[in-house]
Amino acid sequence: MRLSELLKGVEYSAIEGEADVRVDNLTFDSRTVTSGSCFFAIEGTVSDGHNYIASAVESGATAVVCMRLPESIETTSTTYIVTEDSEKAMATMAATFYGNPSHKLKVVGVTGTNGKTTIATLLYDLVRSMGYEAGLISTVVYKIGNEEITSTHTTPDTIRLNAMLAQMVECGCQYCFMECSSHAIVQRRIYGIHFAGALFTNLTHDHLDYHKTFAEYIRAKKLFFDNLTKDSFAIVNSDDRNGAVMLQNTVAQCFTLSLRSFADYRCKIMESSAEGMMLRIDDTDVWVSFLGRFNAYNLLTVYAAALQLGFEKSEVLVHLSMLRPVDGRFDIVRAADGTIAIVDYAHTPDALENVLKTVDEIRTKGQNVTVICGCGGERDTTKRPEMAQIAVRYADRAIFTSDNPRSEDPESILHQMEQGVSVGDNYLKIADRDSAIKTAIMLSSAGDIIVVAGKGHENYQIIGSQKLPFNDKERVIYWFSTFNR
Repeated sequence: MRLSELLKGVEYSAIEGEADVRVDNLTFDSRTVTSGSCFFAIEGTVSDGHNYIASAVESGATAVVCMRLPESIETTSTTYIVTEDSEKAMATMAATFYGNPSHKLKVVGVTGTNGKTTIATLLYDLVRSMGYEAGLISTVVYKIGNEEITSTHTTPDTIRLNAMLAQMVECGCQYCFMECSSHAIVQRRIYGIHFAGALFTNLTHDHLDYHKTFAEYIRAKKLFFDNLTKDSFAIVNSDDRNGAVMLQNTVAQCFTLSLRSFADYRCKIMESSAEGMMLRIDDTDVWVSFLGRFNAYNLLTVYAAALQLGFEKSEVLVHLSMLRPVDGRFDIVRAADGTIAIVDYAHTPDALENVLKTVDEIRTKGQNVTVICGCGGERDTTKRPEMAQIAVRYADRAIFTSDNPRSEDPESILHQMEQGVSVGDNYLKIADRDSAIKTAIMLSSAGDIIVVAGKGHENYQIIGSQKLPFNDKERVIYWFSTFNR
């Protein structure tokens, strides 16, 4: 494709060189530049792409999109485009390069602190169960029809995102369901993507290490809805006080959902047991294999989105009843002696509280609950004591352990968590996560409940600079077997 074609719709202040050169690929990583590449100099949070322009040119970059020109331009074979926002330019050019694939699909984005993965995955499962091809972009995995690709980010960079959407179009997908993280929104990874719909789950304490203030976190989520078009729909959880905020200024068609008050889509939990729930959704009862109030919200969101996509209510409810929980989300492992382990991704105070409240609702007299939880290193430190406080409040015993400590001292993280407990609270500190799981099982009696929170589907643990193999569910199964539980 010619550079001049790619630049349509891009705001730039200057161009140095020939605009009609051929561009064969796009990249913002100078290490992947080859002859014919267009290199985007992005001012990242860790490094500045402008420092790698010379390397990109040396590797054969045909064009460089940047926010400031290098001090010296040593070759005339590279065209330089100067723009105020190279991330925005990259998003626009990526969409053009791949043929604007989001306009050929019905793309639905899900944002919020908790529930994104579950909702996006269940929507993918729902429409496929009804006979339609779809794609999925989530924290757990990327799916293009039946093909699975390892997920690297909740929302991939805009070049890879458009490339995957183009693949979805090519293989006959009609829908794409994707998580839209707050990082991705402010970093313009989803800029230029046409969304058929946007879903808001909730907003609680998370990512303040990046956004610094809760107000900035809200602003990031709201930006997603601000950029929707008139032919899009927006569905928000009106039981969250920030739901109404998301709809301010959007031109999309707005809808609300609620478990507590009047809304466009309503749900009530009629019955609940260890096997599932009976939900009344818009005056129709449906049995689902999910537990917890938070999952009632998730399923109501899936239902509302499906109806806005044009599916029939009766068909949606039938297939909703056949859905199964997402891997690592309230994932139940049952031992032979009746002991239950629940593996969940809950890594925020609100998510942990939701899981433990649900466990409290289904536990029977005499069942003790042990919760294992930790907090990631090099992430928001303010939630650490809050996580510990919630753990000791709802569980009979809490074990604080490592999540992904990264380069932080695990003992230091546990000490910060410990600031949230009080004298008399029943807890242990065991930095080694596998030892924590082993100890929880050893201390539990037959029929007790063990909640292993924080990592869910993840099959690794980041310690220092190493990404080591580790899977909570596999370790639970191993120790159950070892102790003949």
